[in-house]
Amino acid sequence: MAALLAACAAPAPQTGIEWRPSPNFDARRPNLVVIHHTTDETAEEALGTLTNPERKVSSHYLVGRDGKVFQLVDEKDRAWHAGLSWWNGQSDVNSASIGIELDNTGSEPFPDVQIDALLVLLAEIKERNGIPTANFVGHSDVAPGRKVDPSDFFPWVALAAHGFGLWCAPPYPLAPDGFDSGLALAALGYNPSLPEASERAFRLHYMHDVGDQSLSEADDIQMAIAARDLLFCLVQQKATLGSD
Repeated sequence: MAALLAACAAPAPQTGIEWRPSPNFDARRPNLVVIHHTTDETAEEALGTLTNPERKVSSHYLVGRDGKVFQLVDEKDRAWHAGLSWWNGQSDVNSASIGIELDNTGSEPFPDVQIDALLVLLAEIKERNGIPTANFVGHSDVAPGRKVDPSDFFPWVALAAHGFGLWCAPPYPLAPDGFDSGLALAALGYNPSLPEASERAFRLHYMHDVGDQSLSEADDIQMAIAARDLLFCLVQQKATLGSD
């Protein structure tokens, strides 16, 4: 009976491969948190989508407008939240991350009670999984040009103040001559094969820039200079923090 149970527990080997199970392993640990907004009007509506087998989308957590937290997928398991995405060399972001959905339409501020609940949740996730400070990002960061959540209303500065994500406040240090913004974006984690989309995602996250077409040419140039200096500051910050 014991032999039969052991045989049932072992996975079927590939053709020509002999299965010799080792006890020397542990569960994969996520190293990234990706934050989304649902675009739905209510948490129940979002839960209906995230738990519908036909929709084939999920997240590990959903945080309601009222601060109530729902867990949908175990942290050690792979939720389907990032879709086609890329971050810091990882083309399968779902396999490396924890996804958190926020009950929000994308066109409204996030209530304080919701952000307070998110901060508590992030602290627990960071402690459990040893996630580095720099590895708290938005869906728009990992899917530039395709996604814009969690919107320009999201308070990234508040998260960074609690150790969840990078942030630099102006005045920024001046980027040196020869500073390459494309390489800096890649160093932060953005997809180098999508330079324009990655730059727009960066500006949305760190400058709340939603592509205001009313800016004058002079203002646009100043915005570009500020973005370059901000990039330099963030890359320095990430290098200082290392893999804390």
